[in-house]
Parts: sequence; C-alpha cells; structure tokens
Amino acid sequence: MLLALVAAFMVFVDGTIVTVALPQLAAHLHASRSELEWAVNAYTLSFAATMLAAGAITDVLGAKRTFVAGLLVFGASSAVCAAAGSMTALDLARLAQGAGAALLLPSALVLATASAPDERTRHRLVGAWTAAGGVGMAAGPLLGGVLVAAAGWRAVFAVNVVIAVPAVLWSLRTMPAVPRRGRRFDTAGMLAATVTIGALVYAFIEAPTRGWANPAVVAAAALALAGLVGFVRAERTARTPLLPPRLYADRGFATSAGQGALFNFTFYGLLFALSLLLQQGRGLDPLRSGLLFLPLTGLISIGSLCAAPLAQRLGRRGVLGLGQLALTVTLLAVAWASTAGGLWPLAVALLPAGFFAGLLVPTMTSQSIAAVPPDLHGAASAAFNTSRQVGAAIGVATFGPLLGAGADLTGGFVTCVSIGAAATALMLLLTAAARPAATPARVDVGR
Repeated sequence: MLLALVAAFMVFVDGTIVTVALPQLAAHLHASRSELEWAVNAYTLSFAATMLAAGAITDVLGAKRTFVAGLLVFGASSAVCAAAGSMTALDLARLAQGAGAALLLPSALVLATASAPDERTRHRLVGAWTAAGGVGMAAGPLLGGVLVAAAGWRAVFAVNVVIAVPAVLWSLRTMPAVPRRGRRFDTAGMLAATVTIGALVYAFIEAPTRGWANPAVVAAAALALAGLVGFVRAERTARTPLLPPRLYADRGFATSAGQGALFNFTFYGLLFALSLLLQQGRGLDPLRSGLLFLPLTGLISIGSLCAAPLAQRLGRRGVLGLGQLALTVTLLAVAWASTAGGLWPLAVALLPAGFFAGLLVPTMTSQSIAAVPPDLHGAASAAFNTSRQVGAAIGVATFGPLLGAGADLTGGFVTCVSIGAAATALMLLLTAAARPAATPARVDVGR
C-alpha cells in the first residue's frame, strides 16, 4: 500500500513541480516561451495519450509487472531529464516520463486495493490513494521551489531517481503478485486512442504559436480526426474494448469528463502563468515563488477534506454548483488582485480559489464514476483522467502565448485568469443542465 501511495504522489507531483523551474530552464537551456510550454506539456501529452492503454496493459500483464515497468521507465527518463543539455533532449525524456507515469497510475490503484477484505476498506484505501495524488499535485510548486533554490532545476528531476531506485528494489522483493483479470489486448483501440489523443493535444499546443493554418497543425488535426474514426470503429467490434460504446454515449459521464477537462485547463494553465508572473514578472526567486503558491495549493487539501461532509448535506450536484460558482468569482478576484500592487492581495485572493478548487476535485471524480454502472467503473476512471490530462495540456498551451513576453506580465496574467473564470462558468452551466443523480451522494476524499 505504501508503494502505491508513493507512486500516486510521484505521478502528480511531476505534473506541477516543473512549473517553478521554468525561468531557470529558460536561462540555462535558452528556452523560448513555446519550449517552456513543451517542458510541461510533453509529460502531460504522453500521460494522456497512453493512459487508456496503460489500464488495459495492467489487466493483461498484471499489476505488479506493470508497476515495476512504470517505475523503471519513470526513473530512467527522470535521470535523462536531469542530465539534459538541450530542450529537445528534455522534452523527449519528458515524453517517456509521462508514459511511465501512465503505467504507474492504474497498476498502483489495483495494488492499493487488492488486499482489501471488504468494500468499506476498499473505499478507504482508494481515498488514501487519491489523497496522495492530490497532495502531490498541491505540493509540487513548493517542493520545486525548495529544490531549485537548493540545487538548481536539475534537482526537480533527480529527486525522482532517488525515490524510484529503492522503490523498484522494494517492490520486487516484497510486493505480492496480483491475479490478472483475463482481459485481451484491444490492440487496434489502444493504437487509435494513443494516436488520436497525441495528435489532438499536439495540434492545440502548436496552434497558438504557429497558427491553425500551419501545415504541421493541420496534419496533426487531420490525424486526430482519422484516429478518432478508427477508434470508434475498433471499439464497436472489439471483444474487450478500451471504452465500451455505452460509456461515451452516457450523457452524465460525458458531462463529468467535460468538466474534468475544463477544470484542469484552468488549474494547470493558472499554475504555468502564475509561476512566470512571480519569477519573471515580479522578480521572485524560486523558493519565494513556491511559498506564494501555498495559499492556492495548501487550501486544495482542506477543500478536498470538506467535500464529503458537504456532499452529504447538499449532494454532489450541490457541491459542484457551489464550488464552480465560488471558483468563478474568486478567479475574478485573483485577476483584480494581481493588478492591485504588492503580493499580499494576490496571496489572499488565492486562498479561497484553492479551497473551492479542492471541493471540486474529489466531487467531480466521484460524480464521473456514479454516472455509470459498476461494470464500467474502471473504464470510466481511465477516460475521466484522460480527459483531465488533455485539458491540462490545452490550458498550458493556451495561457502561454496569452501571458505575453514583456517585463510586466500582469496584463497577460489577467487575461489568462479571466479565461479560466469563463471555463469554470461553463462548468457551472453544464452542472445546471445535467440531470440530477438518482442515487445518494457519496464522495471519496482525494484527488
């Protein structure tokens, strides 16, 4: 169980830890704004593109084998990241790192729950596992600030090697084998899903700087469309499809997946923009920048803990509506505070933004599972997390060019946060239009 918690922490901390290192990457590797976006998005792209396939691999090869393979890929690629001498080498290693993370996530969840004697214990273990991921996501900027201040940007990747090596040895020695689930590979579906998601995210990342008429962007969009057609055809005929057709035809699940994408679009885009605003725009060092993330990321954990009790009173739909409305308003307050002068107004405005974001994360996750029958829970979880990673990549790609390139990034930051507020307002509209759940609310605390 401890290894599964460590894996969840590692996977999600690496999605946010690099944001504080971006200014040093720009200085040491002579990276442009677009190249800095790829330092974040290379990880997110491969994570999203391979997550569905990783779930199937876990079922076919077994959780232990997949987990160890994920640790090896994640650790080795982290070592390459730490030693990278160019942005190209770093981005390629980040792609491999994201694939390793995708292998770790579903296998760690299976291992975390395999020994549960009953359903109640299983729910508690899932809550602990998701909470570890949430803590990793929240701790990334602060941990990154400490590491960059102490040892430079390479330390944010080298720390993964320090964790991964003993984790591999420990898992080989102590981790029991978990029975396979007897599932067959949906090879055509896995390839089509990987191509579709990868090409789609690539198009959204490159379009803001190259333009939608650029041949590479047009080719990527066309490849994504062709991959989607191939994926739908493959899933209709597969004996064990990655995404059963009745899953993505379910309106409730589609709404949840869309909200997950919009949330990550806002959250990861905000982290990217805020890091550059604080260091390049306001001249803060990495440690002080990481500390200023605490009002946002620290309150996420508190909000997550409050989600379940609130859902018992208001229902999941009520918590979603409250959280989305409040987050929209507080993001507008963050935009205003960034223009007020000084850092204190911004820090104070980030407090409620973090809390209400924390309310939404576990509630959306629970809602996505509750929307479908029990036999589709595994596929729903993989698809929901995939949609969130796609949203994260598009958010960073969108906010990067809008932030601007001048000495004062405040105007661009206001634009970015305002777009994030519009995204959360759209989430609220989706909640208002959704059918009320017919079952009692239950929320597992965590990410």
